[in-house]
Amino acid sequence: HPPAKFATFGVLLWQRSTPAMLQLIEHIIRISSKRDRTEINAALVDAMQDLFSPPAFAVYRCYPAQKKSIVFSCAGLGPAGQFSHNAYLPERRHCQPIEHDPLLLRCQTEHAIVLETLPNGSDRLVFPVIENNQPAYLIDISLPVDFPADRRVLLMGLVEYFGHHISLLDYGEADTLTGLANRKTFDKHLFEVLGKAANDDARQHPAAPCRRRSGGNEHHWLAICDIDHFKRINDGHGHLTGDAVLVMFGQLMRETFRYDDQLFRFGGEEFIVVLQPATEKNALGVFERFRTTVADRSFADAGRATVSIGYCRLLPHDTPTGIIDRADAALYWAKQNGRNRVACYDTLIASGALTTTAVQ
Repeated sequence: HPPAKFATFGVLLWQRSTPAMLQLIEHIIRISSKRDRTEINAALVDAMQDLFSPPAFAVYRCYPAQKKSIVFSCAGLGPAGQFSHNAYLPERRHCQPIEHDPLLLRCQTEHAIVLETLPNGSDRLVFPVIENNQPAYLIDISLPVDFPADRRVLLMGLVEYFGHHISLLDYGEADTLTGLANRKTFDKHLFEVLGKAANDDARQHPAAPCRRRSGGNEHHWLAICDIDHFKRINDGHGHLTGDAVLVMFGQLMRETFRYDDQLFRFGGEEFIVVLQPATEKNALGVFERFRTTVADRSFADAGRATVSIGYCRLLPHDTPTGIIDRADAALYWAKQNGRNRVACYDTLIASGALTTTAVQ
């Protein structure tokens, strides 16, 4: 009976495995049970500390950009022990331009494992986790000079497994056409964004830490971006051209917004942006810049296209339904008043152009 043979083989394999191999298998099982990027990173830190006890270890998430790539230290081992930050919402105090660390920059450029010997004789290695021909993560670890070769093989196996698991997770979280985060991911992490937004008012208090140079009251903002007359593009040029427009639109979003702004394809020709803290004036400027960027771009066979944007401020104790309804009301107003424009729900309410009953 084949099942009995396989069971016997499994027992023999287990009996002949070294303690280190059994530990590795145990940690891989733990990592594989996680479906949240933050939890996966924390589980990897646990495994590294338990299996290898490195003097230093960090998991960096990469945010490539045309001008300046950013790395976010989202988990690791430091002087104070283990640390883990929300891997979906990069905090700027834990981020830095990648060129500030030459070894990280080398790894990103070469797409390969890089090594340097530190003054104390230990080795520092950085492993890239490649997705779409770009490093999505950099795994940074320091090892003593006498670290055994067989343990290095286990380490490389663990890092490789981590990369595969993250790739599978990203496949489920990303929109398959544009590569942006999908609707399911938006629904999953909106409450985390709301938690951040709930602290906006507290950060305006005079006793709060020094704010960014822009000054003024800064809040989180959510925008719905809708490609104007997208049905005409599909009907007139075909769905393949329509798909090409969506792909280019997603790329323009990545180029226009900041690395820590959250970008989603909500469905069809609708996209969502969750803007990190900004003043009302700056938020309007960011959305207007995106609108003009779209209007100035040629979209392959479709030619010119425009976008209408409706956005609103995220409020303390807000609900997902309330946010979407307010942004959608502003978007509807923009569509009804000429398209190719940006409309802020809060401004429309204050001016009387829109009433709260419109979103009830």
